Amino acid sequence: MKNLTLGNITRVTNGTYHGPEELLDKEVTSITTDSRKTEPGCLFAAIVGERADGHRFIPQVMENGALAAVSEKELPEADFPYIQVTSSLQAIKDIARFYRETLAVPVVGITGSVGKTSTKEVIASVLSEKYRTLKTLGNFNNELGLPLTIFRLREEDEIAVLEMGISDFGEMSRLADVAKPDTAVITNIGTCHLENLGDRNGVLKAKTEMLSYVRSGGSVVLNGDDDKLISLRAAADSLSGSVEEGYLDEDDGCAGTAVVSKIRRTICEKHLHPVFFGFGKDMDIWADEIESHGLKGITCRIHHGDASFKVTIPMPGRHMICNAMAATAVGHVYHLTDEEIRRGIENLRPVSGRFNMIETDHFLIVDDCYNANPMSMKASLDILKDAEGRKVAILGDMGELGENEAALHAEVGHHAAKSEADLVICTGALSKYMAEAIREDNPSMQVVYEPDRSSLLSHVSGYVKDGDTILVKASRFMKFEEVVGILVKM
Repeated sequence: MKNLTLGNITRVTNGTYHGPEELLDKEVTSITTDSRKTEPGCLFAAIVGERADGHRFIPQVMENGALAAVSEKELPEADFPYIQVTSSLQAIKDIARFYRETLAVPVVGITGSVGKTSTKEVIASVLSEKYRTLKTLGNFNNELGLPLTIFRLREEDEIAVLEMGISDFGEMSRLADVAKPDTAVITNIGTCHLENLGDRNGVLKAKTEMLSYVRSGGSVVLNGDDDKLISLRAAADSLSGSVEEGYLDEDDGCAGTAVVSKIRRTICEKHLHPVFFGFGKDMDIWADEIESHGLKGITCRIHHGDASFKVTIPMPGRHMICNAMAATAVGHVYHLTDEEIRRGIENLRPVSGRFNMIETDHFLIVDDCYNANPMSMKASLDILKDAEGRKVAILGDMGELGENEAALHAEVGHHAAKSEADLVICTGALSKYMAEAIREDNPSMQVVYEPDRSSLLSHVSGYVKDGDTILVKASRFMKFEEVVGILVKM
């Protein structure tokens, strides 16, 4: 890995090197925190986790050919090179920051309450039409996963698309300080992680911490249909002139005055170039001529300036048009033609757990169980109406919603009551509020309540029928992939 010598790693981590001096100029071949993924020449960083202490595995990984280890503990018996640090997690971030700056690969950073992963997939698919593109895999979007993704970069990579997930204030700053995005994409401001962020103004503040780390003169791609993000639009208008005193302190009624003022000031002072997408013709990127193909996808025409192109997105839902518009904006930032952008969107492939359709001999299963929040629950229910045959929604608890979690589950229930689902199965302690809301609003809708996943797994075969389209969605801690697994085997 370019410039990742043991000497440089020791320096950027403020660590203490223990080992032969002649190895200080030797570069590591890879970096891992998983002892099962060690390979000759790698650097193993020992992390103290909730379930296991990585320090236990240091002797094993060294026997497997690792070049050196990063350790929070002194290892007096060690006969191998290691770098002693105060925090292995902080060391990982310090190394990733140094490595990212060494490679100088353009980075697209993506955040938002809903749709980060699907937007990341569309953007990466588009950029891959012109560039060798690295993207975040799975849920490697936090303070450990992001550095590990950056460590996958190699000199031949031409651009990186990095998903950045947070649950508290300050996390985005720490992530963005490592990633140093050239382009930032914010999908929306929703009701995720309210237990830490308080309300949507808090979510806006936390997500937009990224903008302070976007390179000067970079681009910011924003969903103009989101009431919080559109409040930042005036900052774009100010770029052509001076920032008038008082302008940045106006309360636009869409978000907290202080929050919006600070974000606008950051945009202006860093000369960032906002690009707004949405369904209105006043947006920089906008879409119309929408035609649904059921669960097979959706067609639309995407406009930018006086130009436009028609595209068929191979996944259903209006939200996928938003993702395609965001990808169009990023494509233009990196000089792709409309034809390259169209091809990239149409070449998109679904990710397991993200509205992945699995067709069996008995059902069409919509596997959307990777995660859930009120916005994504409602969007998935809206898409289910395009399904053929009987429509079944198996819904589970949503996590990290704070003190209003009961009301937010009921809110999804009120939405489900207006959907075209033939059967809704609500599972989990909080989902009882969902079931109650459905029964209150639509007594004729068939609703089943299961107290937990185990009970659901025992009874699900009695609820479903041949020919059903079955949506499976819940937050990750509910482990609804087990529900998908049972349905697949029926």
